[in-house]
Amino acid sequence: MNEYTANYTPINQWAEDDRPREKLSLKGKAALSDAELLAILLGSGTVSVSAVDLAKQILASTNNNLHELAKLSLKDLMKFKGIGEAKGITIISALELGRRRKNSEPKKRDKITASTDVHEIMSPYLLDAHREEFWVILLNRANEVIRTEKISEGGVSGTVADPKLIFKSALDHLASALILVHNHPSGNLKPSQADLQLTQKMKEAGKFLEIPVLDHVIFTDHGFYSFVDEGTF
Repeated sequence: MNEYTANYTPINQWAEDDRPREKLSLKGKAALSDAELLAILLGSGTVSVSAVDLAKQILASTNNNLHELAKLSLKDLMKFKGIGEAKGITIISALELGRRRKNSEPKKRDKITASTDVHEIMSPYLLDAHREEFWVILLNRANEVIRTEKISEGGVSGTVADPKLIFKSALDHLASALILVHNHPSGNLKPSQADLQLTQKMKEAGKFLEIPVLDHVIFTDHGFYSFVDEGTF
């Protein structure tokens, strides 16, 4: 047994903060080196070399240049002891995904500037809906839409909106604000007493959590009711 093998410690015996997978989970992807990220793709090393050290060997062969690494063929990668066809394909696939992401245009987010924007954004989801549904639009600080999410679905005359679920979604997605939306399949634009009470409850909860509720919009196929526009907010 050579000196390196004698001093070799498997990754599963490392301190938890030093293991690539656990480190990513605890500290985020930016905390990992290129070798550690590559080691996660490899999954394992050999009987004498850890996945991290194997990753370092591969990177060293390209002068630690990821662009050069991306040029290696499957045959090139399989020259390294511990890299079989499956691991080689995994590396090539990951690098190809990175290349495609770089070349793709980021999708421009919808921005809410008026209640008409809310009706337009929600039309694909609620137009011709036969049941009452409750949705939330989550926004960032620029009032750009992070996501739209259906909270509940009920019958033709009502549905339940749980504030806990609404704000859990907002917290999970780091939303800075939100807009409430529900439809009236009957076409009636007038808010019910339950609608008014829920809106007030949500406004108060939003203030407490520092995630303001900017509006509540009642959607119908032929128009909409904005609590803000109508002065009932």
